[in-house]
Amino acid sequence: MSLSSLTPCTPTSNHLSRRGINLPAHRRISAVLNEDRLHRKLCLALSGDLLTAAHAVTQKQQPLEHAFRGAPAKSPREDISARWREIHGVRDWEGLLDPLLHPWLRREIVKYGELAQATYDAFDAHHLGSCCYSPRGLLNHLGLAQNGYTVSGYVYAATRVELPRWLQSLLHADAWAAGESHWMGYVAVSDDAESQRIGRRDIVVAWRGTASASEWFKDLQSRLEPIEGQRRGGEHARVEHGFQSLYRSRSASTAQNRNSDSSASEQAMAQVTRLVSLYRARGEEVSLTITGHSLGGALALLNAHEAASVMPDLPVSVVSFGTPRVGNAAFGDELRGLGAHVLRVVAEQDLVPRMPGVLVNESVDKDCRAHEGVYAHVGTELRVDTHVSPYLKRGFDPAGVHGLETYMHLVDGYMCPRSGFRAEAKRDVWLVNKACAMLKEELRVPSCWYRHAAHEVPRDLPSPYQVVPVAC
Repeated sequence: MSLSSLTPCTPTSNHLSRRGINLPAHRRISAVLNEDRLHRKLCLALSGDLLTAAHAVTQKQQPLEHAFRGAPAKSPREDISARWREIHGVRDWEGLLDPLLHPWLRREIVKYGELAQATYDAFDAHHLGSCCYSPRGLLNHLGLAQNGYTVSGYVYAATRVELPRWLQSLLHADAWAAGESHWMGYVAVSDDAESQRIGRRDIVVAWRGTASASEWFKDLQSRLEPIEGQRRGGEHARVEHGFQSLYRSRSASTAQNRNSDSSASEQAMAQVTRLVSLYRARGEEVSLTITGHSLGGALALLNAHEAASVMPDLPVSVVSFGTPRVGNAAFGDELRGLGAHVLRVVAEQDLVPRMPGVLVNESVDKDCRAHEGVYAHVGTELRVDTHVSPYLKRGFDPAGVHGLETYMHLVDGYMCPRSGFRAEAKRDVWLVNKACAMLKEELRVPSCWYRHAAHEVPRDLPSPYQVVPVAC
């Protein structure tokens, strides 16, 4: 689709201030999409409570400027309490992804994506992998307070582990010191208002993906090994050595991580167990939702397996983005047997979900697939396509395609596999270029603007450093 009628504008100040970001003035676009390509071929059969029948007819695309004209960054926050189990995946999202993506589910996917994105936006790779903010101020500083979650605590992981190198060429990564304990994510819980809206007290574990070169420092391992602490009868379930090493390894105490003798697994599970006991004692329904992007999605699957094993009566779901294969088919079978539900968002052009096991994976014949050494994806897939968005470049940009903001942009515009980009998409388009250059040049949004934005030194983070040039 062609873009035209470009005029310089400045983004609304409330878009920037609510995220705590001071950016140079951007140029805004005023462009009208080519009306010869406005038809959307949508599915005709719609279940009664999905979308209205109006979505099945031809619609006009709105001008691209709608993304910058004060449109809300969030989709409407409907009360989903009556159907929270379906939205949480109790039936593996049957009827919510096809024929059309249910708007309630879309909103929840984006919400969990934003909570995962927070692990990137607050990560300070220049200072021993710490977080820029304290748990109390994390979501407020990043403009996510309206999502309705309170951070309970942080999770750190040892970096002196063997991890594959196959993502290093796909990501713009900064080096860090190996052997230290680095911030890998956080545990949060829904506040009273959000809990009432979603119908239960939701505990979230958000895992950070790859943000530095040393996380993929070693050669490709592609070595499947049994799950540590595996229950009897599950000996055939195997996971990638590097992912499990990061999840299970311990490291020395640092100024950031005072849990000197605990692994990422132990830290996360201790917080989740405590919160589950706390809210169940109050008579509340409790769920666990684990989210992550890339490497974070891999850790989310390992976390879900452990949580479902330890607390079999707890509803456990994973919402992941651009996640690589983590284990073999037996691992996926065991995860399903434990009652954990997995929703994988995958971009058609993203290379990361194809690894490891590029040549030998779940697509091979049934006899080979059952082999313990064959990688296989887990869960229900929601496949999006960068070519559907009129805002994104078409060239080869593996890092940009793999970016979490790109994923959330595509989910926000997704309706069904045969449709175009949703005209009513609410999410600010300029967020896509936060850490990449995926937006078309005509939009005149600077690339990697978040990385280069001027941030003040956070005042609420105890730090041994006198000068902290925050670059997150």
